[in-house]
Amino acid sequence: MPLRAAFYIDGFNLYHAINDLGDQSLKWCNLWALAELAMPRNSEELVKVCFYSAFYPGDEKKRWRHEQYRAALENAGVTTVFGHYVHEDMDCRGCGRRWQKPTEKETDINLALGVVNDARLDVYDKAYIVTADSDHAATFSHVRAYYPAKQIVTVAPPGRNFSAHIQKYANGRIKLDREHIRASLFGALVPGPRAVRRPREYDP
Repeated sequence: MPLRAAFYIDGFNLYHAINDLGDQSLKWCNLWALAELAMPRNSEELVKVCFYSAFYPGDEKKRWRHEQYRAALENAGVTTVFGHYVHEDMDCRGCGRRWQKPTEKETDINLALGVVNDARLDVYDKAYIVTADSDHAATFSHVRAYYPAKQIVTVAPPGRNFSAHIQKYANGRIKLDREHIRASLFGALVPGPRAVRRPREYDP
C-alpha cells in the first residue's frame, strides 16, 4: 500500500527563490503538479498540498496577480491558507526618520500548525515541507518527537541551500531546481469552479 504524502509550502520562501531565477513565467507554477513531480510516485500517493502566504498591501496589480494565482491553485486541488500584514512603526536612530514597515504575520505559524494538526489527524504518512527557513526546525523537531511513525522531509526551493538546523530532524531531503518548476507550470487557462486566465506578466 502506498504511503500517503502531503506537501506544505512556505509561499514567500518559494516565491522569492523563483523570483531570483529571473523568469516571471515560472511564478505560474502548479504546486500540485510540482509535488507529484518531486515525490516518488511509485511508492507514494499525494493526498494533500497546502500553500501558505499573505497578500502584500498597497500594490493592487500585485494583489490581483496573487488572487489569480490563489484561485488557480484551488482549482488544482491545493489548500490555500492566508495570513496578513501589519504596519509596524520603525525609526532610524541616526537620522531620526520614522516610517511604517509592512510586516507579514501568521504564515509560518499557520504552516507549522497545519503540519502538526495533520499529523494528529493522521492525514499523512510522509510530510514534505518546502522552505529554507530554519525557524521550521521547531516544526520538524515536534513531529519527530510526538509522531515518530511519521516521516518528514525537507525540500529546498530552487537556488536555496538546505537549513542545517532542519536537516538534524529530517528523514530525507529533496532539492528543487528550475526544471522542476518549468515542468509544473499551469496553462494559459486553468479550469475549475472559477476559471482563471494566466496574467500577461507570467506569459512564457
